Amino acid sequence: MSDTSHNTYFDGGVQSLGFETAAGRATVGVIAPGTYDFNTEAPERMTVVNGVLEAIVDGESDWEIYPKGSGFEVPASSHFQVRAEAPAAYLCEFL
Repeated sequence: MSDTSHNTYFDGGVQSLGFETAAGRATVGVIAPGTYDFNTEAPERMTVVNGVLEAIVDGESDWEIYPKGSGFEVPASSHFQVRAEAPAAYLCEFL
């Protein structure tokens, strides 16, 4: 698994494993309870694989709730916030 990378953000509040798929780069990760701000370079699709995330994508004003199995897309060169009240897991695909 030499193409796998481990990243830790926000003092361990978010941890992810990056890997390559046939469709391109992706990460899977765990988000601890809290609110986190992210900037994007490439467009992304975030899918909640366990738990519940709330998110605000750049240009929106209200938090949206994303339960397990749902997700949202984030444009390139933008910003989004996520928050979790309990640990949650996600899949992030770079589009």
